Amino acid sequence: MAKPIVAIVGRPNVGKSTLFNKLAGKRISIVEDTPGVTRDRVYADADWLRHNFTIIDTGGIEVESQDIILAQMRRQAQIAIETADVIIFIVDGKQGLTGSDYEVAQMLRKSKKPIVLVVNKIDHLELEANAFEFYNLGIGTPVAISATQGLGLGDMLDEVVVHFDSIYSNTEDAEYIQVAVVGKPNVGKSSLINRMLGEERNIVTDIAGTTRDAIDSKLETAEGKFVLIDTAGIRRKSKVEEGIERYSVIRSLAAVERADVVILMLTATEELSDQDEKIIGYAHEMKKAILVIINKWDLIEKDTKTMLEFKQRIQAGLNFMAYAPYLFISAKTGQRVHKVLSSIKECYDNYSKRIATGILNEVINKAVLMNEPPTVANKRLKIFYVTQVDSKPPTFVFFVNNPNLLHFSYQRYLENQLRNSFEFSGTGIKLIFRERKE
Repeated sequence: MAKPIVAIVGRPNVGKSTLFNKLAGKRISIVEDTPGVTRDRVYADADWLRHNFTIIDTGGIEVESQDIILAQMRRQAQIAIETADVIIFIVDGKQGLTGSDYEVAQMLRKSKKPIVLVVNKIDHLELEANAFEFYNLGIGTPVAISATQGLGLGDMLDEVVVHFDSIYSNTEDAEYIQVAVVGKPNVGKSSLINRMLGEERNIVTDIAGTTRDAIDSKLETAEGKFVLIDTAGIRRKSKVEEGIERYSVIRSLAAVERADVVILMLTATEELSDQDEKIIGYAHEMKKAILVIINKWDLIEKDTKTMLEFKQRIQAGLNFMAYAPYLFISAKTGQRVHKVLSSIKECYDNYSKRIATGILNEVINKAVLMNEPPTVANKRLKIFYVTQVDSKPPTFVFFVNNPNLLHFSYQRYLENQLRNSFEFSGTGIKLIFRERKE
């Protein structure tokens, strides 16, 4: 299941970045007293009461400002609001209720998203009464906090996570395989989805960056039910201009977050770039199912070794995810497009796979007999047993005498044994090592 997204919004200088840093557990956003410091959305992972979620920090909203930078920040915050599942609306308890707070509240009401109203800078008990006037905004009960001191954050997060179950309780959507198509601009993402849908659902032009937002299209076939998510192309940061294109990056990353299968789309006319590696590396770190598609294969002059040589060059740059399958297509002519859904389904099935504990331990015991763990400081890792605790991605817990005795090369060996024995092609798998006494 995808992690919920929580956006922190409000007018400038109310403490959004300070709150963000507290929730993220590290100093990510710049915190200064100057309004408008946070111009770009920043995102990080957070958790509360076993709920994992993504938080987005935003620039302050100045609803009526004509300043170019503030207008961009307003647009940026608007996209964060549209992307988010829950909104933390933060106001300044020391300054009190302002006209701008009313305007932001009106903007948030239109989103029809769950809103948690947070009154910041309540650093002392005698200031708690300052929170009462914010009832006048008409968007719920204010939660008093001090982001600087960490006061009241538990109560605030309780209010946030209560909305998560209702957000992801749609059983109909749970039947669909979520597929995010990512890659640089103008590699043919929209063309592929349109070909699969059999209609011009998404705009296709030769202008890089046409698709600015993540667009969902449902598709039901004999292969199964799919949601195809067409995302904006993610460019190198240095080439992302100030303006709306910058704001599409978080949507692409959010699409990866909620996807089951991530397609990295490349073209046969270009080599793998550093940015391609970063895009798919994000999905790899999240242990998503991954499929690599090389488009525009019809433009290449070929011999019997062309496909193999091109694949080897790409794999050399993506050696951290050797498990990913490759498919060479032409979205324009339709070449091999009929294989895309079956390839997605195969990746998804492996992503969802469960292995019986008895069979799992037979494989691991045999692997240990063939190749014992190396000694560390005259001690050797002992594996007592292993069990699969989750799928999507397949997650295995190894109970051992001391996790500190595990060498990374031996962990890689165990992962390879699992892959060779149970066919986990196309998906990341997660290995966890926990101490258990004999």
